Amino acid sequence: MAALAPPVAAIRVAVRRAMAGLPASGPVLVACSGGADSLALAAAAAFVAPRTGGTAGLVTVDHGLQEGSARRAEAVARWAERAGLAPVDVVRVQVAGRPGGPEAAAREARYQALTEVAGRHRAVALLTGHTRDDQAETVLLALARGAGPRGLAGMPPRRDLAGTPLVRPLLEVGRLETRAACLALGLTPWEDPHNLDPAYARSRIRADVLPALVRSLGPGVLDNLARTARLTAADNEFLDELAGKALTGARHPDGGLAVKVLADLAPAIRGRVLRAWAHELGAPPAALSYRHVVALETLVTAWRGQRATYLPGGLRVLRRADRLVSEEPGG
Repeated sequence: MAALAPPVAAIRVAVRRAMAGLPASGPVLVACSGGADSLALAAAAAFVAPRTGGTAGLVTVDHGLQEGSARRAEAVARWAERAGLAPVDVVRVQVAGRPGGPEAAAREARYQALTEVAGRHRAVALLTGHTRDDQAETVLLALARGAGPRGLAGMPPRRDLAGTPLVRPLLEVGRLETRAACLALGLTPWEDPHNLDPAYARSRIRADVLPALVRSLGPGVLDNLARTARLTAADNEFLDELAGKALTGARHPDGGLAVKVLADLAPAIRGRVLRAWAHELGAPPAALSYRHVVALETLVTAWRGQRATYLPGGLRVLRRADRLVSEEPGG
């Protein structure tokens, strides 16, 4: 009996850990594009699920952005059925006309489709093939954009997606390992040309920046960047907990937030309180930026009688004596 290839074993162990504790009331669904990362993940899920009392299916999203994308999606679905995955779904989405750039629009369409499929099949989790390399790229992009601790935390191993857990089992597995696993299993992954397109910032990070860092600092830099994300995420969780309590204490009896309470908070907590409150008011999280939070802080710490601060979502916040309040435009 041939020995199991170490990359295959590592990915199966990662999937087994990710699936531990999930209920058996429905399938886990693997989001699979046919690339090496998600293909290796899907193969591992097909092996692990029936051996742990669960079931695993697959969903592949056809964005319709490239020639032959429909044929490729159908090929992934046929492979999944042969591999024993069920249910298997091919979902076609419309990317054009959505807000944001092409990457953001495709991501929004993809996650909307994944949410709908998960709900239809009553999936207990969605698994995606993001690797340690993807995490390192995310941290570098966050650094370049000045995103702060929330950006440096990278992608969480698990988050809620409209009521379904979205789980990333491979965040401690390298991209080279997923490719090696596919080779060992006789799988031929699809190479997405968008991953090499210099028009995209992530592609430039992948093709130029990370290889340069590895050459200069050694391969350990990938682990170090991923570790930075894990450590920062743990700090963020604690600070967010403190901010949640501080937000409760800052609520004014007449509505809004009490300026005096906000002013006495540590800056790291105050910024998080104001961000959380802006989300409560209806500001879209993706559109709420650092400058918006700074503008809110100015109403607390540098009040000079200035006018309202405008937030995404058609909101405005102003200071009235000892509190911050929100008003509809024209109110």
